[in-house]
Amino acid sequence: MKISILMSLVIWGLTSSQSYAYDRITGEPFASRSEVIAQNAMVATSQPLATQVGLEILRQGGNAIDAAIAANAMLGLVEPTGSGIGGDLFAIVWDAKTQKLYGLNASGRSPQSLTLEHFKLQGLDSIPSHGPLPVSVPGAVDGWFELHAKFGSLPMTSILSPSIEYAKKGFPVSELIAYYMQRSAPKLSKFAGFKETYMPNGKTPTKGQIFKNKGLAVTYEKIATGGRDVFYKGDIARSIAAYMKEQGGFLSYEDLASHTSEWVEPVSTNYKGYDVWELPPNGQGIAALQILNVLEQFDVEGMGFGSEQYIHTFVEAKKLAFEDRAKYYADPAFNDIPVDWLTSKKYAQQRRKLIDNNKAAKRIDAGLNQGDTIYLTTADKDGNMVSLIQSNYRGMGSGMTPTGLGFMLQDRGELFSLQKGHFNVYAPNKRPFHTIIPAFITRNGQPWVSFGVMGGGTQPQIHAQIVVNLIDFGMNLQEAGDAPRMLHSGSSQPTGELMTDGGYVSLESGFDSKVRRELTKKGHILRDVVGSYGGYQAIMRDPKTGVYYGASESRKDGQAAGF
Repeated sequence: MKISILMSLVIWGLTSSQSYAYDRITGEPFASRSEVIAQNAMVATSQPLATQVGLEILRQGGNAIDAAIAANAMLGLVEPTGSGIGGDLFAIVWDAKTQKLYGLNASGRSPQSLTLEHFKLQGLDSIPSHGPLPVSVPGAVDGWFELHAKFGSLPMTSILSPSIEYAKKGFPVSELIAYYMQRSAPKLSKFAGFKETYMPNGKTPTKGQIFKNKGLAVTYEKIATGGRDVFYKGDIARSIAAYMKEQGGFLSYEDLASHTSEWVEPVSTNYKGYDVWELPPNGQGIAALQILNVLEQFDVEGMGFGSEQYIHTFVEAKKLAFEDRAKYYADPAFNDIPVDWLTSKKYAQQRRKLIDNNKAAKRIDAGLNQGDTIYLTTADKDGNMVSLIQSNYRGMGSGMTPTGLGFMLQDRGELFSLQKGHFNVYAPNKRPFHTIIPAFITRNGQPWVSFGVMGGGTQPQIHAQIVVNLIDFGMNLQEAGDAPRMLHSGSSQPTGELMTDGGYVSLESGFDSKVRRELTKKGHILRDVVGSYGGYQAIMRDPKTGVYYGASESRKDGQAAGF
């Protein structure tokens, strides 16, 4: 009898809509902690030591831009599973002086000597995920210096100093990062330089083990004193080029020397009185705007968080946006991408008609007929705010680890299509489709929330869910990130794959079993996944008091802190 009762309680706990991991006295039952509240400054990153480095720079008199660069450099050391100077960077900056948002696209281009014909001669239908072929120019360092030249205050020697010291003296590796490093080793250890950099004593560091990266310390010192040119035109560039040639790669000194970032105008849509901002392609940010434009036509608030009808409507809106993402999102230097039309309310009204309230779509066409990552955000006493995302792609990257430099090169080139005529088809000196996207929300022309998430193609979905959680469901900043998430997978892709079976839906723990059952009745395929629900950081500014609220992802090792 007692065993039967116990089993019933266990089953109830697994299926109840209240089966959350927390039991707090205030707020939503799924909230992991309170928001962090501070008056003068706030930093939120995916690793506590990086958060502390950002705060240290702010205490020295640096601004939010200085702190963002410092935190990003630190993450390249302590979280190499998702970031590093071998990767690219995107940022949205609220500049308090000009009262304006600025967008930076610091993504690199493909090698000039690598052609589409080479892939065909190799018999490849897609670009490999690892090795020399998916490597594109790393844009992060140039991104740092673009941000610093336009907005920075402290010298780069001061900004990079904390990371240099940690790289020399070592730091204790945190839990998730140790896990992902261990997971990466079997695939990447076969490439030259990986073991020497990331496997001291023959294996990756375990949780709590002190890890040093003296090669990265030397690289950071050169960058701090020699500027961006030492990376793209100096010793570091020559070392990268020599290594890639040895590995049979195509990335050259000339590719690095010719690299430039681009300042771009952020793109927005108004969602129920709030302006949500993303960056234009070659990133996927406008997919979040397209999802929100469709959702705005439904009574989302009335549906209620976690309801079967909300989840169904959200998934169908996502499918619509991702068909356009698959067909049109690419380097705008190579194609005329109809961003204004794709993000327009009129287009969303047309697309909304394709949603059946009672049936999951199996196949959708694009609407037109024309031809692991890190996220951080910072804020300072003057009201400047930075939304910054940076990544190598596929966790640690390509496996290409140039000798003695302490970092790995990205494999973003994997995200090109090899289909002739596709907007995102591979071409020399072209930026690939990008998954990493920073976001920002303003209201009445003033900054409200700087936020972002990690997680590849899940990012637009989670961006839209965060906005809905904040605006429709009235959650606070931490609750909006802690709330159980839903993900749809299997949409058509910018690399050429097409959705023909409707894909599948994954629901995090906390959704009612009845909801799951009703979704299957509508034709949705449900599939459980673990660890794929992203990583969120956010800062909110109270427009009346100027007080900052910070939130950090409970699914990661991160921290929000301020003073």
